[in-house]
Amino acid sequence: MLRSILRGSLIAASLAASTALALADQITVTDVAGREVTLEAPVQRIILGEGRQIYLLGVLTPEDPFAHVVGWREDFSQADPDSYARYEAKFPKLKDLPTFGGFKDGTFDVEQAASLKPDVILMNIEAKAATEDAGYDDKLAALDIPIVYVDFREKPLEHTVPSMRIMGELLGKQDRAEEFIAFSEAQLKRVTDVIEAAAPARPTVFVDRAGGYSDDCCMSFGDGNFGKYVELAGGTNIARDIIPGTFGTLNPEQIIAASPEHVVVTGGNWDAYVPGGNWVGMGPGSDMTEARRKLHNLTKRTAMTGIAAVETGNFHAIWHQFYNSPYYFVAVQQLAKWIHPELFADLDPEATMADLHERFLPVAYEPGYWVSLNDK
Repeated sequence: MLRSILRGSLIAASLAASTALALADQITVTDVAGREVTLEAPVQRIILGEGRQIYLLGVLTPEDPFAHVVGWREDFSQADPDSYARYEAKFPKLKDLPTFGGFKDGTFDVEQAASLKPDVILMNIEAKAATEDAGYDDKLAALDIPIVYVDFREKPLEHTVPSMRIMGELLGKQDRAEEFIAFSEAQLKRVTDVIEAAAPARPTVFVDRAGGYSDDCCMSFGDGNFGKYVELAGGTNIARDIIPGTFGTLNPEQIIAASPEHVVVTGGNWDAYVPGGNWVGMGPGSDMTEARRKLHNLTKRTAMTGIAAVETGNFHAIWHQFYNSPYYFVAVQQLAKWIHPELFADLDPEATMADLHERFLPVAYEPGYWVSLNDK
């Protein structure tokens, strides 16, 4: 009797393995670095080179974003603890996932990764140079572990759509990826079509990247990321012709001389990095009274002396992680609402964010992603 049961179990296991192999196909994807990568798909075992890539997996596999994750970099809980807490409450197994150091800082453990037998490692494009300099790519290739590069930070407007399509191919979720892409592009057009038709004057805007995170002032964006979001929303990014790349710094004199009509501070809960810092805590469920207090304090810095945005109260804060997620179109809507309130009186970014969560994400929407000193 026991032999019959064991034999039946072995046969069932063998059939399951055969079925899994039969369902897997060899595919070739071209990642955002232009590399052709051949691997078996749908992938079953993924290492996330950045924990915040869960923003993608939440869209593609909302029933369980962690179903195929066997390890990830430990940044989600530190860079976005409020979102992490909501995912942890619904998917508590995420606490048990092995965590990794970064490729850029040289703390990634190749042997640990190999022991998890991943089908693929997803890496953000900004880590590519460090990955190659440290020889991680060659070491992983020797172990037959492919790297696929995606991007939502360096060039989000150019790379978000192809990154979502790549992820859809890897997971066998192409239809889901296309559904999200159609939604995001339609939401973006609710701003860009209006700006194109109206051709309004473009108020000047300074994006204060992670304002209050340190005593230094002020990090910002050139012609990319939030800097580009401002342009799409009908503003003029004062750092566009000063910062040569996507990320850089303006000195106080440059900001005072430009006297921007709007200031947009990107904020988050960064207690893990700067406990009790002057940053503005944006994110799901954030304390808006405290956020407004801290935002007001940032108007008192030397770089803000006498500028137009402080005089008019057009001083705003928005969730920093819009710069590193496929949800950037919501940020463009909110920026447009601030910059051109007369053109976008009927646009409701809050409703867009709620719709995004209801249709695509596994966690419920909670307000807290933006605030303005002009809020009534």
